[in-house]
Formats: sequence, structure tokens, C-alpha cells
Amino acid sequence: MSDEVQGNFDGRAQIMVVLVNLLLAFSLLACDGPILNLGASTTPTVTGLPGNAQLNTWYPAARGIDVRYENWKTAGETDYDTVTITRVDPQTVTLSIGYQPDKPLLMSQWMQQEHAAAIINGGYFDSNDQATALVIANGQTYGSTYSGFGGMLSMDRNGHISLRSLQQQPYNSGESLAQAVQSSPMLVMGSKRTQFSATPAQSRRSMVAVDKNGKLLFISSPDDMFSLDQLADLLISSDLSINTALNLDGGASTGLYVNGSEQTHVTIDSFVLLPLVVIIKEK
Repeated sequence: MSDEVQGNFDGRAQIMVVLVNLLLAFSLLACDGPILNLGASTTPTVTGLPGNAQLNTWYPAARGIDVRYENWKTAGETDYDTVTITRVDPQTVTLSIGYQPDKPLLMSQWMQQEHAAAIINGGYFDSNDQATALVIANGQTYGSTYSGFGGMLSMDRNGHISLRSLQQQPYNSGESLAQAVQSSPMLVMGSKRTQFSATPAQSRRSMVAVDKNGKLLFISSPDDMFSLDQLADLLISSDLSINTALNLDGGASTGLYVNGSEQTHVTIDSFVLLPLVVIIKEK
């Protein structure tokens, strides 16, 4: 064989070796790497909300329970917080108060324990996880009532749910209540914002409200965006037709879970262990 032929043969052989090695390398990568399912349908994240939910739209989560998302911002500001609103028909649910000062839980853990339709954090508690106001949990009474200020969310022994100002309607120990939690301040009364003294600090917020149709609203603002004064103004200027609203414990305690799917799967976890929550279950 001539030197020229030999050289051409060697060159082709080297090219074949390189190609074989490349094919082998790609085969190994295909075996060890992730499998790409090119036929799978995926939903791109467009809105950044659960299930690519659209803003300002009510989505049904369960019988009598709907979820909505709105962008709220204060006047003159460009930054906003995406607020989650859970609307509850009190005729179709039961309300209970979870109170475990000896075993506080994260909101996600409360949800796992209770298997609820929805859960929001409750009122204030001290460094020993004791509630700072009256709590009635499954007929058992703890603590003492606020007097002359604050508000109370309750359910009587007939299953009637109400939200009221303790200044307008003080708590009476003779009331037939099965569940109750108190907090402060009242933000809206009679469809008008209230006046109160509060720090201008902006923080995560939780609220419970009743609209003009008698529906309960559990509202969560998960970012450090609003002071209580700003929040009261936003509640009045919103399209939620709020008649009464009570501030709940906020900051690191803020949490809201809704046991829905797609657009109604809400998972706003607390940053701290909570001894006190409000639990909603379907009847």
C-alpha cells in the first residue's frame, strides 16, 4: 500500500473513532441525565399566581368558598402587594378556633392536622404562646376579653357566625358561644374606616371581614407593604363591598391556606409557630 493511500486510510479511521466516541458519550448522557418528555403539555408561569390565575377574578375552591387575587398599592406608590382574598358563605361552613399554646404549629402544619377547607392565623399571643385576649375553642374559654376596643369573630352554639366591634357590643360571659377569637383594631365599621392609634410600620397583614352580602372574607397581604392606616384605607377603596373588618395578628404570624386546586391552592405559610388559628370546614 502506498504512503498516500495509507495516510488517507489512517485519517478516515481517526474520524470514525471520534464519531464513535461522540455517539458513546451522548448515549451515556442520555442514560444518566434527565429524561426530556417532549410530548408533555406544560403550563408556563405567566401571572405568577397559583394555576396562572387572573387578577380580580373569583375562583371556586369548594362549596361556598371562593378565592380571588388583587394587586393593592397605596396612593403615589409604584410597588404593590398581591393580596389573596378568600370569600366564605357562612351558611355552608363551620368555624372553629384552634388553640394549642402547649403545641404551636406552623400554618402548614395546622393545615395537615386539621384537613380544613381554609385556615387563617388568629389574634395576638405573648412570648409564652398564650393568647392576649379572650379565646373560646370548642366551648372552652381561655383568657379575658378586650374591653372598649378591638373586635371578635365568633360562632354560637347554633352555628351562626358573626364579626363585631367590642366597643359597640362588648362580650358578655353569658353568651352562648362555641368558638371565638378577639383581636385589634377594628379597621372598618358600618362600611367606614375607623380611627385608631397604630405605628406607621409596614408589615405582613391578615384580616377578617364581612361584606355587604354577609359573606366572610379572609384577607392576606404576605409582603411588608402596608401600615394599618394604609390597610384601612385600602379596604374602603377596594371593590369588596366591606361592611366590617378586623385586623388579625400580622407580621411573622401571617398565614393563609386554602385546600383548593389549581387557582385556589393557597399556601401562605407563617414564619413562626402559631398557637391560635381560625379553621373553616365544609358542613
